[in-house]
Amino acid sequence: MDSFNQQSHPYPSTRNATYASNGMVATSQPLASQAGLDILKKGGNAIDAAIATAACLTVVEPTSNGIGGDAFALVWTKGELHGLNGSGRAPQNISIDAVKEAGHDEIPKYGWTPVTVPGAPGAWAELSERFGKLPLTEVLQPAIHYATEGFPVSPTLSRFWKKAYGVFKANLTDNVFTHWFETFAPKGRAPKVGEIWSSLDHAETLRSIAETNAASFYRGELADKIAGFSKENGGYLSAEDLAAHKAEWVKPIKVNYRGYDVWEIPPNGQGIVALQALNILKGFDFPEKESVDTYHKQFEAIKLAFADGHKHITEENHMRCTTDDILSDEYGELRRNLIGDEAMQPEAGEPALSGTVYLATADNEGNMVSFIQSNYMGFGSGLVVPGTGIALQNRGHNFSMDKDHVNALRGGKKTYHTIIPGFLSKDSQPVGAFGVMGGFMQPQGHVQVIMNTIDFALNPQATLDAPRWQWLKDKTVEVEHRFPHHLAQALAEKGHDVKIALEPNSFGRGQIIWRDPETGVLVGGTESRTDGTVAAW
Repeated sequence: MDSFNQQSHPYPSTRNATYASNGMVATSQPLASQAGLDILKKGGNAIDAAIATAACLTVVEPTSNGIGGDAFALVWTKGELHGLNGSGRAPQNISIDAVKEAGHDEIPKYGWTPVTVPGAPGAWAELSERFGKLPLTEVLQPAIHYATEGFPVSPTLSRFWKKAYGVFKANLTDNVFTHWFETFAPKGRAPKVGEIWSSLDHAETLRSIAETNAASFYRGELADKIAGFSKENGGYLSAEDLAAHKAEWVKPIKVNYRGYDVWEIPPNGQGIVALQALNILKGFDFPEKESVDTYHKQFEAIKLAFADGHKHITEENHMRCTTDDILSDEYGELRRNLIGDEAMQPEAGEPALSGTVYLATADNEGNMVSFIQSNYMGFGSGLVVPGTGIALQNRGHNFSMDKDHVNALRGGKKTYHTIIPGFLSKDSQPVGAFGVMGGFMQPQGHVQVIMNTIDFALNPQATLDAPRWQWLKDKTVEVEHRFPHHLAQALAEKGHDVKIALEPNSFGRGQIIWRDPETGVLVGGTESRTDGTVAAW
């Protein structure tokens, strides 16, 4: 642990890793980080701080998440790691045939068809009830304050908001989308940098969730409004779907990578992709980070893992193979042996059968939380429930319309899910929470974080600041403009179709908090590609 805490910073940056002993919150928005820290100072624990930060992010970073989205968490408390799957199911009365009859050959991005049951409020309530110290009414107060009084829009947020507004203005012309424009573009445009934005409806919804421990969202006044809006506009989501929702406690899955246990939420999340890639890569030696061989093997491993993921991942009880099958050492070796000296076209194997926000929190009691939350594709479906400020997610877009695919659309089913929290431990002791949000970049970001930390001994800030890459499809890999040019050329000679991106937006946004096992000192890193902040105490 000490080696990668103290490593010098090899990449240009305006900040160093942050150290503290009493508590820490790392996220992509300064006001949200401070909200979580305030809860810690009021006597709350890391779980309370995570909920407060997550709720606050629905207000101060609505381009990436919302009350109408999903959430997942990994919680270390009292010597044990717990997993929470807060994703919602498809409406019971939706089907592939129904979607085709409505005139769609694929599941659309916007409107009611891709809307699944929102799971985030239920996740907050479940975390609070099981592990929190403070009442939800106090924990959600910072979010309610910012929704009521408003907050000045930050630079990165303004850029994403403007981009989303342009897309929605061009594509969402039906009256059902009017409420989105009234809520998020009340002046007929996206808010500018420094401009105050607020939502009284959002505040009242948060207050209702806090006072009822989210019961009103699933079986009360808010549920009635959501279901009513759906029924009025021919949506599939019903009051029964909302009432049936329950966040699920799950057993986290792991692989051992060079003596460290890397943990993820099991499917329907795509964390297994990151674990499989690491399971492949652990059979190689990587003496240096900036080498053609290192990047080539990383690219090939992630391609193989994604090929398997897209074929096999869905809600776990619908999978045709198990997580143990995919993560076995035997299957890892089979996939590893496919990696040669040239770029390959990725294909799935057959295991032997047997726009998101990420945050990390830690307190001085030993609790640590890895938490992720999203509406998907930025603002989600483009639907805002009238009078509530609730922007509904479009997570159902990830379902397959192929009836024979494991992730085929089916009523009451959970889809392949992109958002994944990560956690690292060693010798049954917590190292800490990490994550990189951003669609299918996420497992690739996890692999890069873990290798930068363990293989190359970088501190959390250096780990996040290092130039990133992402596999897109086939042999195409995109790298950041800071990626060493001579390595990009050498990788192209190996058959990789290397694209250099001028903007950092597509490479995810990460946060890390590690804890020194001997001193208890916390060390955090935050995302330099956005308005990231580590609030520490």
